[in-house]
Amino acid sequence: MNGVIISLCDLTGAMVAPWVEAGYDAVLVDPQHGKYSNDGRIERLPCTVLEAACRLGEIIRGRRVVFVAGFPPCTDVAVSGARWFAAKAEADKHFQTKAALVAEQCRMVGQISGAPWFFENPVSVFSSIFGAPDHTFHPHEFTGYCADDNYTKQTCLWVGGGFVMPDEFKAIDLGSPDNRIHAAPPGPERANFRSATPKGFARAVFEANAPHLRRQLHLWEAA
Repeated sequence: MNGVIISLCDLTGAMVAPWVEAGYDAVLVDPQHGKYSNDGRIERLPCTVLEAACRLGEIIRGRRVVFVAGFPPCTDVAVSGARWFAAKAEADKHFQTKAALVAEQCRMVGQISGAPWFFENPVSVFSSIFGAPDHTFHPHEFTGYCADDNYTKQTCLWVGGGFVMPDEFKAIDLGSPDNRIHAAPPGPERANFRSATPKGFARAVFEANAPHLRRQLHLWEAA
């Protein structure tokens, strides 16, 4: 039985790509998928984490979940958008509570799975809700895995389940990292562009966490 990685609020699938290449299966949850699909290796659920709860429960009970990643939307919580918080609160005083609930759903799926997990966000009000992040990084710190990730975006990770943070950042000298995230022009794709998972980070997390998970899978299969 193949192990499976669950990736929540994940449109691009960049996080699961190294795992799928290595023979694992993956489940992606994001309303923007538009329609359900399953090619035998990647199952895409076009819904919110809450709406996916029943299916995720089936997977956790019936499969060997090896990793859970969560990318809750940051639009309403990132401090870079603090100047709009007052107007958003006038429209919906619970707007940040709703955003935190999505992050909490990601955290709970990770906890229930029993597998290593993380959820991420840029510098945000989540630090006052979930406590200080366990780790932070910038994409350019992993350019040794993906040279195109030579940009800045301080990203915070809250982790559990034995998650292993890559302890040696694999970076190469490509000159000063750019500011493409904050300089992105307004438009319908701006949020997706800003939230896309850095491929180098995804590869580094896989290499840091997969080896002992492979050994664990072998033990499960032998039991």
